[in-house]
Amino acid sequence: MKTKKPSQTERRNFIKTLGGATAAMAALPAFASAQAPAPPRKAGAKYMGDFAAPKIPKVRIAMIGVGARGTGHATQLASIEGTEIVAISDLYEDLAKRSEQRVAAKGHKPKVYFGDPNLYRTMLTEVKPDMVVVSTPWEAHAAMGVAAMKAGAHVFIETPIAVTMDEMWQLVDTSEETGRHCMHMENVCYGREELIYLNMVRQGLIGEIIHGEAAYIHDLRDQMKQVDRGTGSWRTYHYTRRNGNLYPCHGLGPVAQYMSLARTEDNFGHVVSFSSPSRVRTLYAKANFPADHKWNKETFIAGDISTSIIKTALGRTIMVQWDEQSPRPYSRHNLIAGTKGVLAGFPNRFAIEGVNSFHEWTEGEAWEKFVTQYEHPLFKRIGELAKKMGGHGGMDFIELFRMVECLQNGMPLDQNVYEGVFWSAVGPLSEKSVREGGAPQPFPDFTRGNWKTTKPLGIIT
Repeated sequence: MKTKKPSQTERRNFIKTLGGATAAMAALPAFASAQAPAPPRKAGAKYMGDFAAPKIPKVRIAMIGVGARGTGHATQLASIEGTEIVAISDLYEDLAKRSEQRVAAKGHKPKVYFGDPNLYRTMLTEVKPDMVVVSTPWEAHAAMGVAAMKAGAHVFIETPIAVTMDEMWQLVDTSEETGRHCMHMENVCYGREELIYLNMVRQGLIGEIIHGEAAYIHDLRDQMKQVDRGTGSWRTYHYTRRNGNLYPCHGLGPVAQYMSLARTEDNFGHVVSFSSPSRVRTLYAKANFPADHKWNKETFIAGDISTSIIKTALGRTIMVQWDEQSPRPYSRHNLIAGTKGVLAGFPNRFAIEGVNSFHEWTEGEAWEKFVTQYEHPLFKRIGELAKKMGGHGGMDFIELFRMVECLQNGMPLDQNVYEGVFWSAVGPLSEKSVREGGAPQPFPDFTRGNWKTTKPLGIIT
């Protein structure tokens, strides 16, 4: 057990030093990198689209980051049969020990690492886990994912999977070279409503899919009060250095799965993006912090509302919106439209040819009564347990359960590495489009053409 306590200097330099991957946030003009053609696959590397690793009956799991997200993941993973939490790593001693106590209560005895931002590398070498879960600040995701795969582990990374195009290519290349899974942890793909709509789409209820809409609307200004530690202490800097869609995946992930993007049917083509003026966070800082506070010395440049339009290879369209600052109700605005109807969320509703009138939505109790017959088999199997376990209505537990189940049974993951980078790429590509006045930005083909042979995500039983 490591017992070194982080100094104030180490805390201040956390983002600088994590994995040696990024410079200090305040020194960066922007995260987005220039687009480049897809480089050739390296000799000996293998395509990972339908990859299934050898079975791991008992999955040995290490956690990197057990703060706001990671602590819940550790606790839930410790409850899944056939897992062993073997290590926990976090910068802060109290967070590491909190998770240690929670998993110990479930019979696990992890090694605990804290006090140095690079101790996760020591952990990987000493413990040699089968599976690593990364729940740290966004800018550390890629370096930690690469290190985990090179250490021989399958890695599961919180959203977004990375923040620059170069980092996304690093994850793809490392996964292909090491033969290790690298999954983007998009929990919303496991929400009950999203699973129901996936089932309805696969059964052809709304015909040929032609358009989708996805959003992440969540007032997170209050996080700015986490000044020295916590999500706001690092996330706030992103709003001062980046202008685009900084968090696209909660809305986009399910819609991309409905459309089977990067899986046989279609692929990402290009994106255009526009941002509104940036106003709300500046006003919030002035109203809630002293005039000489560091947030009032920063210039917030992220537009209050980002709107992007994705054009797919087949010409289908997806509107993606992001807003983490406006005083408005939460919404993920999940919508998928086809030639025979439309399915939508927030609130849940539908209009389907031959089922209801196109002049009004079916929602509320009528929605529930109709869609129950399309309840996803996966939710039927573990949905009630997931609700009891908690985590965004149970979607977190279903996601973690499936991650472990796939490893234990040697099955392909529900989200492959290419989907994770395609979804996350909207971030840096939208930034570049905004800087260029809304100019179209092509997605690189992270699959190098292999998406055409990758099976669509099936209806998991």
